[in-house]
Amino acid sequence: MNEIEYTEVERYASFLPSERRLSMRPPTPTWWAWRDHRVHVARAIAPEASVRALIVHGAGGHAGALWPLAGVAAAEDVEVMVPDLPLYGRTLCPDRSAVRYRDWVDLLCDLVIAEKAADPRPLILFGASMGGLLAYETATRTGVVDAVMATCLLDPGDRSARENAARWSVLGRFAPRTLPALSRIAGDVRVPIRWLTPMSAMSNNSGLAKLCATDPLGGGGRVPLGFLADWFTFEHTPPDHYRGPALTLVHPGADRWTPPEVSERFSARIAGPTRVVRLENCGHYPVEEPGLAQLETTARSVFDALVG
Repeated sequence: MNEIEYTEVERYASFLPSERRLSMRPPTPTWWAWRDHRVHVARAIAPEASVRALIVHGAGGHAGALWPLAGVAAAEDVEVMVPDLPLYGRTLCPDRSAVRYRDWVDLLCDLVIAEKAADPRPLILFGASMGGLLAYETATRTGVVDAVMATCLLDPGDRSARENAARWSVLGRFAPRTLPALSRIAGDVRVPIRWLTPMSAMSNNSGLAKLCATDPLGGGGRVPLGFLADWFTFEHTPPDHYRGPALTLVHPGADRWTPPEVSERFSARIAGPTRVVRLENCGHYPVEEPGLAQLETTARSVFDALVG
């Protein structure tokens, strides 16, 4: 089961500037056994690279959707890994209705520990969208990550963050009370993610936003109510208890889904070194210039600091 035709990569890559598509490396499919799951991990294998990066997607994302950004990074002397978290992409789950947010946290912690044990090179976690807080949480729990980058730090404990994450602000406001009660009755019921989140704001480009919202491997899929209830009530490590490495926030400056201020407010409370960069003119899925160039420059500075 090693041969995969990543047809979706080209569809997402078509929204990148043409010169960046030329430098994009194709992904290589690999598989990792975790509990009773068969986890798909897209990779750009580069034994000669001095740094490794594990890229974490969020709700509605998957390895193929993020590869246009990951593949560009892979062209810059970086070995890249992008796992499909359960419910998304090509990862095989025995029971999708039973997947919960804490499974994502556990899977990423186990994957990071396994990868670091197998390869001592510096490892960066890069979280996109909801994956930003997942990268943060994984780094502080495992203690083996060398740097963290995130496009977003969406804390479900922050009321304004919840209101922005939900399709309707009132849903986000009361979700910690209503969803757990609903989940006890119908936690295994799976609903389209676009019913509950503003997928149309995934990108400021209407074509890319539509692709994200209708992709059957990502935003066009369904998630159990129990997963959403778990995310809205999950107790992440408080920022003042963070024990991970330096964190760089690269929040898109023209994000219509999650305002930069939400992430920056969380970042300002982190115990430890942080850096904040706003990607100019970029939407939630950052494909616009000059922000894309700023993302590349910032990532390069993080890579160089680890091997300098």
